[in-house]
Amino acid sequence: MTTNMIIDDIIPNSIADELDIKKGDKIISINNVKPKDIIEYSYIINDEEIVLLIEHENHELEEYEIEKDFCEDLGIVFSSAVFDNLKRCLNHCIFCFVDQQPEGLRDSLYVKDDDWRLSYIQGTYVTLTNFKEEDWKRIEQYHISPLFVSVHTTNPELRVKMLKNPNASKIMEQLKRFKKIGTKIHAQIVLCPDFNDGVELKRTLDDLKQVKNILKSIAIVPVGISKYRKEKLKTVDKKTALETIKIVEEFNTSIKKSVAMASDEFFILSGLEVPEKKYYGDFLQIEDGVGAIRLLKDSFEKCLKKMKKKIKKPSKITIVTASTACKIFREFKEQINIQNLEFEVLEVKNKFFGEDINVAGLIVAADIIDTIKDKDIEHLVIPSVMLKKSGESYEETFLDGLTIQDIKNKKPNIKIHILEDYYRFDEIKDLINNL
Repeated sequence: MTTNMIIDDIIPNSIADELDIKKGDKIISINNVKPKDIIEYSYIINDEEIVLLIEHENHELEEYEIEKDFCEDLGIVFSSAVFDNLKRCLNHCIFCFVDQQPEGLRDSLYVKDDDWRLSYIQGTYVTLTNFKEEDWKRIEQYHISPLFVSVHTTNPELRVKMLKNPNASKIMEQLKRFKKIGTKIHAQIVLCPDFNDGVELKRTLDDLKQVKNILKSIAIVPVGISKYRKEKLKTVDKKTALETIKIVEEFNTSIKKSVAMASDEFFILSGLEVPEKKYYGDFLQIEDGVGAIRLLKDSFEKCLKKMKKKIKKPSKITIVTASTACKIFREFKEQINIQNLEFEVLEVKNKFFGEDINVAGLIVAADIIDTIKDKDIEHLVIPSVMLKKSGESYEETFLDGLTIQDIKNKKPNIKIHILEDYYRFDEIKDLINNL
């Protein structure tokens, strides 16, 4: 059932703009069809002749007969890529971070989707456990590719155990069907010690060789365990990290192709240097923490040559981040030698989720405030990954509901700078050069 075709915006000088269609209007049908999502909508509006039925905010219906060029866009923007009911996650994965959050956060943080349409459009991961025949037909019909698939393990019994869903056993059958219809995939494996590591990881990667032609990338990431986790899980230690890196290397060698990648945290835990750029290919899994540190290090090396040797007056820049990135920024600090500049790196201990959580994206405002409360702060740099994401931009709200303004209220005289691109040093370089 179509429920959300409310227009969020109109592109200036577009067909919709010329027809005086407004934000807040609702599309009832296009050529007597009610699209289920932006994918179906995009195909329907390719036609040269379109009959568009609109319900205005005053509930009046108006029909538009439109003649246009083939594939010409209407200029309509929607708030959601899905117009019918979002496909919810039916799993209870032992490692699911949504299930290990405290009560009282904003409602959206408890929503677990498992919708292949969002996987295709936004790059979110799907487990395929809620797939119906209609989904397969639509994927084939619209030539959907690539999808991001949470594999975790190809052992049927183990996958059922880890996802707590009997439908989880079909993963290899499903991947082979993707191979048959030509849908490429990015695979994800959340590594949980004593579950899908070691021998089981080798088995999973070996099984994936059967569908290697559709594998664009495989990201292996360590399980994150908050203090609210009810399942008894182990964190990845140095031994497991070294073993995982070796297994990944052996797999890539065996298929003569660099497809599988261990995330940055494995290299930090192992004490090894993160690999060079060629290990990460096109950085296809950067949002999963695979290759971010390499990008950041390479960016810093370039920026270091372009930073001033002296700034006009004594100034101090403080960057707050989690332990994983903190080590990297402190390495940078040792190389920054700029007269009149004090460059400070503060590690934020994650008291909100628990100190085993060491990624910047899960740092909250309360912990930042606690970290800087006794510090002399002038310019405070905060990575945008800590903030609420809205489309392609970030709002000034943290996971704990506090905002940038709450930090300013505690430190009224500081200047706060949001680091939009956490994988590059350019914005910090520009901040320094403009002091």
